[in-house]
Amino acid sequence: MKDEKQGKQTITVKTTLNAPVETVWKYWTEPEHIKKWNNASEDWHTTAAENDLRVGGKFLSRMEAKDGSFGFDFNGIYDEVKLYELIAYTMADGRKVEITFVCGENKTEVTETFEAESTHSIEMQQGGWQAILDNFKKYTEGELYKV
Repeated sequence: MKDEKQGKQTITVKTTLNAPVETVWKYWTEPEHIKKWNNASEDWHTTAAENDLRVGGKFLSRMEAKDGSFGFDFNGIYDEVKLYELIAYTMADGRKVEITFVCGENKTEVTETFEAESTHSIEMQQGGWQAILDNFKKYTEGELYKV
């Protein structure tokens, strides 16, 4: 799908969690939780996370391969924040991201739409972001239903 206004290709990933929106929002935005779910595969992890969740606030997640072979900072600045509804930000490379949270009966749908970059294939980008979102679902539901 292309954003006709800017001519940039966008990618959308989504999931539905069996959790109330307040919990989903908390686990999505609090650094101690971000570090536990923000990876696309078991051989990666987020070693540090900072989050100033307000318009103009900055966020940073340090993502690294567990074997130490590679790492990068995923960061940006928030453009819009609506509690339990919307987070929009601009990544350090200028690409835009929008995340919506839609609550239902003890369920929350999370949808992320982001501008593609030109280095990796659309399929690879979509797969990576979806894997992180799936890991978020697994973590959140696992935390909720721990005995």
